[in-house]
Amino acid sequence: MNLVRRDSAYRPLNEFDRLREEINQLFDFGSETDARGLFDRSVSPPVDLVENEEGFLVTCDLPGVDEKNLDVSITNNVLTIRGEKHQERNAGTEETSYRREIWSGSFQRTISLPATANADDVDAGMKNGVLTIRIGKREEAKPRRITVGVNQGR
Repeated sequence: MNLVRRDSAYRPLNEFDRLREEINQLFDFGSETDARGLFDRSVSPPVDLVENEEGFLVTCDLPGVDEKNLDVSITNNVLTIRGEKHQERNAGTEETSYRREIWSGSFQRTISLPATANADDVDAGMKNGVLTIRIGKREEAKPRRITVGVNQGR
């Protein structure tokens, strides 16, 4: 006798997987997700913020996200990346999922930028599922080279 029906909407093993994930997230103290903004979801894409002499480079992994579903803005030195990732499903076919780790839906990432960031000098582009945002530094924050001349007069 088969006690588990595959066509049933309720799948006990999926509930165990969900519970395990929630417990893992509860005790994941060392993760970088602690640096997320107040309204960011735990399934939001990862973001890197790097500084160099000329400015800041923000990279965000967004595989499967279409550029038309992205909104990037800077307000009061806070960078906000909003978007939506659609996951294609075969309509009209019955599927049995044994594991779902690929996220979909809307997301938002907020990042406080350093005071030296210049919100008027921003360039963004997307290639191979990676969003790259270049933010310049304010002129007063950029390092200046000073040439020192040698005085040979006696």
